Amino acid sequence: MTAISFAQQAVERFEQDPRRALVLGELHARPFPLIELPKTLIVLAFMNTDHGARDHQILSEMSVRRGVPPPAKDARTHSFAFGKGRLRWERHTEFCTYSWEGPVPERFGDPVAGHPFGADFDPPGPFIAGVHLEMRPNDDAGQAALEIFDKSSFCLSVMESGLAHAATDFRQDGDGLTRILVLDDGLPPPRAGALAMRLVEIEIYRTLALLGLPLAHSIGPEVQALEGRLMRITEEMKGGPGHSRELLQEITLAAAEVEASAAAVLYRFGASRAYDEIVRERLSAVGEQPIAGQESWSAFLKRRMAPAMRTCRAIEERQANLSEKLARAANLLRTRIDVELEHQNRDLLSSMNRRAQLQLRLQQTVEGLSVAAIGYYVVGLFGYVAKGLEHEGFPVSSTLMTALFVPFALLFVWMVVERIRRHHVGSAKDVDH
Repeated sequence: MTAISFAQQAVERFEQDPRRALVLGELHARPFPLIELPKTLIVLAFMNTDHGARDHQILSEMSVRRGVPPPAKDARTHSFAFGKGRLRWERHTEFCTYSWEGPVPERFGDPVAGHPFGADFDPPGPFIAGVHLEMRPNDDAGQAALEIFDKSSFCLSVMESGLAHAATDFRQDGDGLTRILVLDDGLPPPRAGALAMRLVEIEIYRTLALLGLPLAHSIGPEVQALEGRLMRITEEMKGGPGHSRELLQEITLAAAEVEASAAAVLYRFGASRAYDEIVRERLSAVGEQPIAGQESWSAFLKRRMAPAMRTCRAIEERQANLSEKLARAANLLRTRIDVELEHQNRDLLSSMNRRAQLQLRLQQTVEGLSVAAIGYYVVGLFGYVAKGLEHEGFPVSSTLMTALFVPFALLFVWMVVERIRRHHVGSAKDVDH
């Protein structure tokens, strides 16, 4: 006792991870009910359109009217006595279920009295699936009840390693509920509860899994039209680089439409795959054994659900392939545009080089003309000086002095101009560095 008490005190002193309670409680979040046979289960599933706010309000009002404390805001299960049976509520990711467990009617298929789903029941959201399941002894009356099912879709299998037979036709009765009959061959209450809930989940989850099929049908023409656009764009790409920019804009728009379409169906198709996997897990968990001459649950659901799941997967794969092909086509167009730009830049640089050479030649011509013009003015000024010297008696005539000065003047002007040009060239190089 001392060691146990010490261990408990030590655990209480430890800092608790806030996720620990949630993780530990997940294993016991939805326990199977203990069902004493015979029993009737009526299960209704509703979609949560407001994150469960209305669902919680309705369940709280029902609980208070029955004198039961309402569930907590984050509760995932809740149950209380209702009439001659018991109402059980469960919250799931995108739907909730209301299950009523009560006595069986006199005959299978007769109206069930005492359940809460009458005119006073306020549904918390759109109705998506419902099950009317009865668990009866496997006697003559139970065998006779099998005749009520539609033979065109009748399924009968041995369940729980021979402890029960389960039958259904996956059709809805006058109340819109799928009828399931379980004939008991010695099920204990825990196994009866597990089998009942798994059969109910097979019906609900197979309905939810098929929600992706109408969506696949609705976007199929859109995907086909995008595939046609891609084919046309790739054909136009063969014609040359004349309209590369227009094609790139068009292919970018098509890629955006593909991504928007894929995002719109991402959750629904992902959920359909998950629900389909749950259906297969539940079929494996019930320990089904086929009966010779009868179609089993697994064979019927595989034959009816597999094409729908393949259709959803095919649409997803077509969208993924479209996205990849559009991305490759866009890369090819970008490469073509880059090459076109490189050619344009090369031509532009060649043109600029030619212009620079012309400017250099023009500059050299201007420099030569400027040397001559400036030399002419310098020689003219020197002529006035020479005339002054001749007037003062200088023995050399002004004409001769002017003629002799011309080469020296041109050389001097050329040296000055050349020095100025070199100074400018040196300054330009410093700026570039």
